[in-house]
Amino acid sequence: MYKSIATAAVLMASVLSTSPALAVDEYNTAPGLTAAGAPLGLHGVDPVAFLDIGNRLDGTARYTAIHDGVAYHFASQENLKAFEKNPARYTPQNGGFCTFGVSVGKKFDGDPRYAAVMDGKLFVFLNEEIFQAFQKDRSGTVSKAAANWKKIQHTAAKDL
Repeated sequence: MYKSIATAAVLMASVLSTSPALAVDEYNTAPGLTAAGAPLGLHGVDPVAFLDIGNRLDGTARYTAIHDGVAYHFASQENLKAFEKNPARYTPQNGGFCTFGVSVGKKFDGDPRYAAVMDGKLFVFLNEEIFQAFQKDRSGTVSKAAANWKKIQHTAAKDL
């Protein structure tokens, strides 16, 4: 009996040690779940509006899509459909965490009030001060964030 318990414990430990990180570690989401049963990304702001309209619009729960376990709200049915056709185009970079924070190896909240679109990609920032710092070296910050994201993507924010 002890041998089977020990075998089960070793098997479970090996499964847990090779399991991927939870999506909560990879995406900046609001605490709790939406009515759709997934945590809310991008503070409920419509990601399609940023890229296709060039404007920040609040989404509504009426138009919700879930991608990689994260709920996104949209301002219209058309925006929802556009997202569903190509979610990778519209989801914020760095899991929706602050791009400047990721560039220095941290996962800070990404607030869509402080956002930039570069090369057809959406980047969000912690606050006005950080957003202004980003403006001084946009491409350098994005390059550093891209390199760091590969290293920290699967790490919980509290562990950085």
